Amino acid sequence: SMASPALLMRVVASAYSVAEKAATIVRNVMSAGDLGIVEKTGPNDLQTKADRLVQMSICASLARKFPKVTIIGEEELLADDVTEDLIEDCHCEEILKKPCPAQYTGIKEEELVIWVDPLDGTKEYTEGLLDHVTVLIGIAYGGKAIAGVINQPYYNYEAGANAVLGRTIWGVLGMGAFGFQLTEAPADKHIVVTTRSHSSALVNECITALNPDHVIRVGGAGNKIIQLIEGKASAYVFASPGCKKWDTCAPEAILHAVGGKITDIRGNSFQYNKEVKHMNSAGVLAALRNYDYYASRIPNTVKESLVP
Repeated sequence: SMASPALLMRVVASAYSVAEKAATIVRNVMSAGDLGIVEKTGPNDLQTKADRLVQMSICASLARKFPKVTIIGEEELLADDVTEDLIEDCHCEEILKKPCPAQYTGIKEEELVIWVDPLDGTKEYTEGLLDHVTVLIGIAYGGKAIAGVINQPYYNYEAGANAVLGRTIWGVLGMGAFGFQLTEAPADKHIVVTTRSHSSALVNECITALNPDHVIRVGGAGNKIIQLIEGKASAYVFASPGCKKWDTCAPEAILHAVGGKITDIRGNSFQYNKEVKHMNSAGVLAALRNYDYYASRIPNTVKESLVP
């Protein structure tokens, strides 16, 4: 008989279906019209009804199937509000059929940490910039991001009434990433993607030093990594604190699965064990190719201003 699929593949297969359910919730909240916006620390730090419902759905659904896994979500919520209609019990059969990379076959539930951003790009969501929005489920083992799911609930939303809305990208280190067409940015151009709503003098100083041909300003860390893997941008640069572990875990796993690299502005790897602090206080630097080119051009003044 076939051995039952490794735990990691079961978690990824479930996370895939859980992310698709999350996307449905995100779209339903938007179409119902009442976003239920709450300011957390200020006007650029918002929470909506979608953030709350999606986090409850993801965390409760995964905790029910994998009770010993540590799950860390962005929003501080009580778990007792979860209604049965928020639970997703399915998994993606396609993922279960794929063999688990050998180095991950022996993983136990209690060794995994799942980082959840229920709605990355909340500010953009409230402003109707729907293609910026992603749902992020990152899976870490030994402090490293090893697998991830990124759902774009509104992928294709400008393609007309009959277009299929949304897509799910997923990846596992040692296996690759799926659900999109891997494309490299033009080799002769330096196109930098950066923050849209959290700009600062330091952010801009860092970008100027890279002398880019073009700068794209968009919301959401998940969205920025998608720009890299689809060849729309050559580097993602954010010289500021503000990004958190749940913003980078899933995108990191997918980027690394296709040979890219992400670190803080000083070149340090991110750690994702459950005790780690949540803030990526030294910013983000990422590229699908030519990471070293961008890393070598970050000014020391910028590095010294950002303490990990």
